[in-house]
Amino acid sequence: MAWITKNSGNAVIDRREEPYVSEAMKADFTENILTRYPTKQAATMPILHAVQHEYNWLPMQAIEEIADFLELHASEVLDTASFYEEYWLKPKGKYQLNICRSISCELMGFESLLELVKKKLGVEEGETTPDGKFTLMPVECLGSCGTAPCSLVNEKLHEDLTVENFERILDELE
Repeated sequence: MAWITKNSGNAVIDRREEPYVSEAMKADFTENILTRYPTKQAATMPILHAVQHEYNWLPMQAIEEIADFLELHASEVLDTASFYEEYWLKPKGKYQLNICRSISCELMGFESLLELVKKKLGVEEGETTPDGKFTLMPVECLGSCGTAPCSLVNEKLHEDLTVENFERILDELE
């Protein structure tokens, strides 16, 4: 298999004066996260989650700051963040529309829900609306197969969806 590579050796990282990983966050990580793991590297994922929860995504400056805190290379932290689909390396919308595409949801109408969002919001899978309000993400099983199809909008699960009731949910969010 051929690998697709991207020349990022000369990439420019957008920086801000204020660090993303504050001293208070570092103290919290030290007290509540690092103590649960045998090495600092083992705490990479929970710290990535914590920083992402704070900012709704992981800016490259934050990746570097996490790496400094964990005494790792930034490339190691970036490898982890880019491997797992739950980490966001670009800003996501205020509302993340996770539409389940497991077999149950597939059989019960996943595709019609996906098409509704694409048409109504003008986005493709993985994209965010220009106003930064919605991000569309088909995801694997949300664990609600008995009430398929379903969608997780931010942290709220919506079950037994139809095009009509899902459109009402979207309208309420707009």
